[in-house]
Amino acid sequence: MEEKQIVIKELWKIFGKDPKRVLKNDNLGLTKTELKEKTGCVVGLKNINLEINKGEFYILMGLSGSGKSTLLRNIIRLVKPTSGDIVINNKNITKMTNDEILEFRKDTFGMVFQHYGLLPHLTVIDNVAFGLKIKGLSKEERYSKALEVIKTVGLSGWEYNYPGNLSGGMQQRVGIARALANDPDILLMDEPFSGLDPLIKREMQDELVELQDRLKKTIIFVTHDLHEALKLGDRIAILKDGEIVQIGKPEEIVTNPEDSYVKEFVKDASPAKVLTAGCVMEQPDVLIYSWEGPRTALTMLRSSNRKIAFVVNKHKEFLGVVNESALLKIIDNEPSATNIPKEIIKPRAFVHLDTLLEDMFHIMAKEPLPIAVIDENNKFKGKITTDILFENIIPLGGHNE
Repeated sequence: MEEKQIVIKELWKIFGKDPKRVLKNDNLGLTKTELKEKTGCVVGLKNINLEINKGEFYILMGLSGSGKSTLLRNIIRLVKPTSGDIVINNKNITKMTNDEILEFRKDTFGMVFQHYGLLPHLTVIDNVAFGLKIKGLSKEERYSKALEVIKTVGLSGWEYNYPGNLSGGMQQRVGIARALANDPDILLMDEPFSGLDPLIKREMQDELVELQDRLKKTIIFVTHDLHEALKLGDRIAILKDGEIVQIGKPEEIVTNPEDSYVKEFVKDASPAKVLTAGCVMEQPDVLIYSWEGPRTALTMLRSSNRKIAFVVNKHKEFLGVVNESALLKIIDNEPSATNIPKEIIKPRAFVHLDTLLEDMFHIMAKEPLPIAVIDENNKFKGKITTDILFENIIPLGGHNE
């Protein structure tokens, strides 16, 4: 069962004079614009409710002014909520004093900023170790931890260089290493790659995916870039005018937008970046079990008008493929065979249920015949053909016209 690490209930943040007066019942149904006209106050967040699981990569997405960065700052209590509750690790941080929240932040959060936030007069290792120095660790301890995370983000050999000598991508790696140095429970990332060139941005996204696969941190990632959100997120919350308009997995967001705003947001999304093999796979016309024997297998092939078929064992684990000519040869040479010999079962490319369509193009280019889809236990689940692949790469927005 998934462990809920962050629970936010009925969170409001209102900027202006006497903001709590805005929370009267007759105001709650008004829009952000209507509330400003009526009260003079600006609604930053309006009745936010969400839960984030431990180890989840959670995306906060929206256009400028939607409230995503305000929400992030409330979660870390850099901004004090007007009302509502934020419970992190079973502690309600909205009830904490300033001293308590300062202490709570030290071990709970790591922050990565859009513009790196590095200290230019310090070397890479001293930037990474800066938070550890504030915590009072000895130089030996903090350098040991810093060197470890510098290696984790791929910057070994650059420890004693200054930020000004590094590229933008390398500087952001330093920022990530600094955030990880304290081994925080939760990593907060506020549009960390938006200032990078497109190629470097894609590389950093790939590296972050690999890093998360190893570290399994809870990550809250703010972005306005849909494709970045689809690539990185386990779940996405889309905000508009301080409200959450939809929460869902990437595939749910793009295939079932809940209103016109979300529909417009995702209309140009590439299905290849969202849909997985498990979403579009089909069942094969024939599936052969290895113990059935060559004559049974041949009969099944011919009755389905097929020359080749997938083979599984008694646990339905994928073994490979077998073709008609190999079965005929075994029948002629070993008429008493009751099982399909291993030597005639040929290896075949396979993908997992969660493999994205965009990651399958290079496989299909080399392997034009159907590809097996398996689960994490190597159990056969279905097949993907080139026809299936190309039928599903029409822009998803086109289906919603």
